Amino acid sequence: MTKYLISFPSQAMVLTDEEFPIVAAEAHAVIEEAKAAGVYVFGGGIEEKVAPVLVSADGSVTAEIYPGTEIRGGFTILELPNRETAEEWARKIAVACRCSQELREFGYDPES
Repeated sequence: MTKYLISFPSQAMVLTDEEFPIVAAEAHAVIEEAKAAGVYVFGGGIEEKVAPVLVSADGSVTAEIYPGTEIRGGFTILELPNRETAEEWARKIAVACRCSQELREFGYDPES
């Protein structure tokens, strides 16, 4: 089984105040479906009110990040048998969230 990252940047989800609770309920329903199917690993959203920091190899911490690596939005990690199945789950999440989803495959790590 392979782990897949399904994600979207926060600016992709453009909703009215009336739409938000409906979309939230539908998105949570897809997550509950993934949990019931035994494929859910982890999910959440990046807390954008808390600034990221860079922790260097010498242990120092600075208020910066690598150029071009700003991450915002929501993500879900699912463990699935193949890319086709991952695309099906990404489609379900896209429909529920009303925005396109990026799909990435994690490299195999025998220790995880």
